[in-house]
Amino acid sequence: MKYDSNGALLSTSIPGLPEPHRGKVRDIYDLGDRLLFVATDRISAFDCVMPNGIPDKGKVLTAMSLFWFDFLKWMPNHILSSDVKDFPASLQCVAKDLAGRSLIVKKAKTIPLECIVRGYLIGSGWKDYKKSGKVCGIELPAGLQQAQKLPEPLFTPSTKADEGHDENISFARACELVGKEKAQKVADCTLRIYKEAAAHAEKCGIILADTKFEFGELDGEVILIDEVLTPDSSRFWPKEGYHVNCSPPSLDKQFVRDYLESLTWDKTPPAPELPQEIVMKTREKYMNALKALSGRTLA
Repeated sequence: MKYDSNGALLSTSIPGLPEPHRGKVRDIYDLGDRLLFVATDRISAFDCVMPNGIPDKGKVLTAMSLFWFDFLKWMPNHILSSDVKDFPASLQCVAKDLAGRSLIVKKAKTIPLECIVRGYLIGSGWKDYKKSGKVCGIELPAGLQQAQKLPEPLFTPSTKADEGHDENISFARACELVGKEKAQKVADCTLRIYKEAAAHAEKCGIILADTKFEFGELDGEVILIDEVLTPDSSRFWPKEGYHVNCSPPSLDKQFVRDYLESLTWDKTPPAPELPQEIVMKTREKYMNALKALSGRTLA
């Protein structure tokens, strides 16, 4: 296991197992009929992984995802176990490292789309709208402001890339990639999940501005996979700080993006190391998001 000077877990290696597939955040081990997902403390921005991590970030992502998987009981998902005591004997030698940040999950065939839903006009959607009056090809009314709530949430899929940049695509293109019926199914699920989660967040004093999901197929059924409604995959705005015509204060990764935007870095690897102040403030924001939305804290 590789940790940085702040105790953030940067990468894993488990004796007796082949090296994992390393995504931007997760290390994924093939256990034969199942997978082991390990949420490291790596953080990525602009599709680049930072050289240092955010301590306990992987535990926050795991706890938050488990809360939402349980909240969304109607939507089938890939979870088998999150308790290291129930993990195979081959993993017990690293149980302490895996505790709180690991899941044993079903082996599903990934549907190759990032299923993005936007409820507010922010980020790349705002940039797109300013140029064209559209978001990902979807025509919007004139005169909308930055961070304004959209008339209806928009499903704006993108391609999924482990390395390099995801690419925004039209719904028609998504249908070409995965088939019309499957594309419609994930679009419907994405919008329903967003609306239910946004209503819950509202009760917690949080605006869910946008988020993204991943889906897989198992035994002919579409299931929810990967992470769900975390500060890595979502924009969470405390209602008390929300205003239009700005990028509102948030409890998510936008804080890191804003810092990186202040640099002269060209958003290509190698990424710059994050200063201690940015690391610890990001950790605080992630912890606050977990507490506000789920009522949970890390043990």
